[in-house]
Amino acid sequence: MNNKNKTKKWYDYLWIFSTVYLILGFVNILFAWLGLLCFFIPLLISIFGGSKAYCNRYCGRGQLFSLLGGRFGLSRKKDIPRWMRSKPFRYGFLVFFFVMFFQMLFVTGLVFAGTRELSEVVTLLWTIKLPWHWAYHGTLFSAGVAQFAFGFYSVMLTSTVLGLLTMALFKPRSWCVYCPMGTMTQLVCKAKAKTSSSEKTK
Repeated sequence: MNNKNKTKKWYDYLWIFSTVYLILGFVNILFAWLGLLCFFIPLLISIFGGSKAYCNRYCGRGQLFSLLGGRFGLSRKKDIPRWMRSKPFRYGFLVFFFVMFFQMLFVTGLVFAGTRELSEVVTLLWTIKLPWHWAYHGTLFSAGVAQFAFGFYSVMLTSTVLGLLTMALFKPRSWCVYCPMGTMTQLVCKAKAKTSSSEKTK
């Protein structure tokens, strides 16, 4: 069947969620908490389903890169370098990503504990601090709730920018090759498959 005539499914439009999420972060930083769905859903699918269905079908960010790089021609459509596909780079980036993530959680914990003031900034590419005070309008909860939102939005915005850069330089979904969540769910799937195989041989 011709792909042009293929009936679209509801999950083919999840790129809209990714786009709206980034926009909402400009309006109110607390919407950044919604990004946790992009963390937990892939993990749950890989743990209980043993597959990377999220990456292949439900990832709105990957769809967005395909749309921009494919349909709109914003990609050079070149093969991603071999070193970026290598295990050392992918696993190294995963470790680096989680170090930065846990550092963000540590700062959030300090704000929750009252030993550090809320920082109303978004850190792009882990180094560039952008003022983001207009997106915070207060909260009934602890300032730590907002601090987590600023930190988490920083993570999501940084990964989106990296994805856009690799989309432009290489193939549209080149980010998917070294995406930390993709690498982690792949490891989960391999471990689950190995466990299932061991149980069958008993």
